Amino acid sequence: MQKSLFGKYLRVTMVIVLASFIVLGSVMMLAFSQYAKNDKRKLLTQSASSMSSITSSVDITNNGAPELLKIFVRTFSLNIDADIFVTDLEGNVLFGAYANSTSNIGANFTPQTQISADIVKCASEGSYTGDGRKNGIYDTPYYVVGVPLYSAAETSSSEAGGENSTRVPVGAVFAAMNAASLTEYQFAALQMFLIAAAAAFILAFVVVGLFSYRLVKPLRQMSAAAKSFGDGDFSIRVPVTSNDEIGQLATAFNNMADSLSGSESMNRSFVANVSHELKTPMTTIAGFIDGILDGTIPPERQSHYLHIVSDEVKRLSRLVRTMLNLSRIDNGELKLRPNDFDISETVLSTVLTFEKSIDEKKIDIRGLDTLQPMQVHGDEDLLHQVVYNLVENAVKFTNTEGYISFNVSDSIDRIVVTIENSGSGIQSDELPLVFEKFYKTDKSRSQDKNGMGLGLYLVRTIIKLHGGDISVSSVVNEYTRFSFYIPKPQEPPKLKYNTGSIPVTVPVEDAVISERPKKEHHGHKDNKEPDQK
Repeated sequence: MQKSLFGKYLRVTMVIVLASFIVLGSVMMLAFSQYAKNDKRKLLTQSASSMSSITSSVDITNNGAPELLKIFVRTFSLNIDADIFVTDLEGNVLFGAYANSTSNIGANFTPQTQISADIVKCASEGSYTGDGRKNGIYDTPYYVVGVPLYSAAETSSSEAGGENSTRVPVGAVFAAMNAASLTEYQFAALQMFLIAAAAAFILAFVVVGLFSYRLVKPLRQMSAAAKSFGDGDFSIRVPVTSNDEIGQLATAFNNMADSLSGSESMNRSFVANVSHELKTPMTTIAGFIDGILDGTIPPERQSHYLHIVSDEVKRLSRLVRTMLNLSRIDNGELKLRPNDFDISETVLSTVLTFEKSIDEKKIDIRGLDTLQPMQVHGDEDLLHQVVYNLVENAVKFTNTEGYISFNVSDSIDRIVVTIENSGSGIQSDELPLVFEKFYKTDKSRSQDKNGMGLGLYLVRTIIKLHGGDISVSSVVNEYTRFSFYIPKPQEPPKLKYNTGSIPVTVPVEDAVISERPKKEHHGHKDNKEPDQK
């Protein structure tokens, strides 16, 4: 059975909450138990000391305890719920009241009549404390406190004599409490804690459950959407309900879905275009070749139709070459072979290639007569492909008796080529898309009968490989202008030398060489002259 993230998160959180409650409860009960013990011990000590002070004012060693004192002890014992008894120095219990033992044990309780002399001695000399079963007096767990008891005469004498008087104990007063009464307090406190912890645990379970469900819900939606993508349905989107990491993930997922949907649409369009581009020339070639072979086409017309076949073969070759270039670009296999060449000459030779189409549409060519030689550093074949694609598009989309203008300009760090043509132009919302793969502005194929939507994608990719860029601007029913630039290679920095009154600028490499002997310098100068030309 597959374990969901919701269940895992909920279980882990609840285990942590439960462990926290256990640790907190253990620490709290331990602290409460220690506090209760100290509080009971303090109460017993105060009670025994108070009873010792009251009993010391009465001479009980000779005359015994008055009935009024016994009544007071019983009342005091009931009020503090503790056993209180008085012993002499030999450990004989003189009198006492056992309210705590009677209430906890019942009628079966038998009061102590003799206490260990060691315990009485310890209590009479200062104080005695007994905890649990090791109290030395009771057989069951008790908390016992003992304090010394002084006689009435010695107490008066010590009060009169001040600090120099010493008091001699005549017995001890003990106060005791059954440990079960403290356990009842602890159990009541534990019961209250468990009730509160259970309520908090249930509340935490509900809150964490709802939070976990909301946290995992977008992930489940993404999982369902991803399965739909695998089935070819790219229409599902994940609702974005927050601005946190999950919301950002949902936004990125939707963007990916849009990209996949667009890519799928372009791929389908590409397959349809390629199928059409392959089917049309192959049908034409097959028809004309069969006509020549079976004699349907007369010999005097065969040359005409063979030229058509040749054009269709060239069209197929161009299609295959474009596909190969596209594959090389996608695989990162397209490598540059840069050299210096005249880009103006490339523009001129490319325009001459379309002379027939230009004449048929009576297109006015502008700017060729003013082009100046411009050297660029790049792959001549690839940049020729760039110019060819741009000129082909310009000829294809220029209106009859329209114009195409060319301009090649030199800037500080680049060579800029601009090609502008009149015509229907490009809609503003389509301008950012014209360089995308498989995108065609003329979806009706009324003007672009041979294109596949790859030409401008190749143009931008080739220019980017050279470190340049291309831009497009257009006004509907007026013009479309493509402009690209190729950066110049960086020249080495130059230093200035003063030779008399005329400063001379020398490249850094020549400045270094100038420190060599003259013969070596002249040789270098001779080698540089062809490059300067």
